[in-house]
Amino acid sequence: MTAPPAAPPEGWRLWLAGARPRTLPAAVVPVAVGTAAVVGEVDGGLIWWRAVAALVVALALQVGTNYANDHSDGIRGTDDADRRVGPVRLVGQGLARPSAVKAAAFASFGVAGVVGAALALAVGPELFLVGAAAIAAGWFYTGGPRPYGYAGFGEVFVFVFFGVVATAGSAYVQTGALDGLALGASVPVGLLATALLVTNNLRDIPGDTEAGKRTLAVRLGDRRTRFLYVALVVGAMVAVVPVCGLGGRPLGAVSLVAVLVAQKPVVAVLSGARGPALIPVLVATGRVQLLFGALLALGLALGG
Repeated sequence: MTAPPAAPPEGWRLWLAGARPRTLPAAVVPVAVGTAAVVGEVDGGLIWWRAVAALVVALALQVGTNYANDHSDGIRGTDDADRRVGPVRLVGQGLARPSAVKAAAFASFGVAGVVGAALALAVGPELFLVGAAAIAAGWFYTGGPRPYGYAGFGEVFVFVFFGVVATAGSAYVQTGALDGLALGASVPVGLLATALLVTNNLRDIPGDTEAGKRTLAVRLGDRRTRFLYVALVVGAMVAVVPVCGLGGRPLGAVSLVAVLVAQKPVVAVLSGARGPALIPVLVATGRVQLLFGALLALGLALGG
């Protein structure tokens, strides 16, 4: 006998669930790694308010993108309750008005814009352009007349903005220049952030196919998407060795301890887990990303 579905949360807990907190390591990790990469390179030490501001911007962009995705998928019918597998969707499940979710997305993007503007005024006007591009990318991922997430480019967005831009940008706000180590470290960070999205899209292949949402997972198919997930996780672990070695921060290789935690979700994906069975894989991938990022940041900072 199947247990009845759990009742959705209410009040502020509903909006917290809609923000998809399990995805937030994708915002925290690049800021920590990028900041750690320039420890010892900033005269007078790190400028901590800039690090905190960069974290706020990254989190606000992540939450804004999540709400925007909820809104756009909901009004398109992609998150229809009959085909949806996975966490709460505010619009798709009729738990919140589309206008309210859209307002939450814009409010989150507004926080990112205001705090990002403070960084731009302190560091340089080029950050205005980077911030505007990040906000636009977050909205048009599933919003607008031609959402690029529906065309299979979501993984590119995640790698670029939650890998390269967030990691190198967090170093940039400290030094005012691009840092080679931060750029290198952005590769494994971006690969794991992308693995998080691939897990989500692997789970949603049946529903997305039915709804006409042509994600990369839908285009590749189930089998090749599973290999892509493994390649991203393994690629991150492999990439960290030359990045830390060539960057003169070998202690960063302590992040390879995350291999022990990565084994379980990788085995689950290769064993054919699907549907609800992929939800624990999504959670585990977030933990891998968080542990890997924390250890990489620690190793880079101690080696600075």
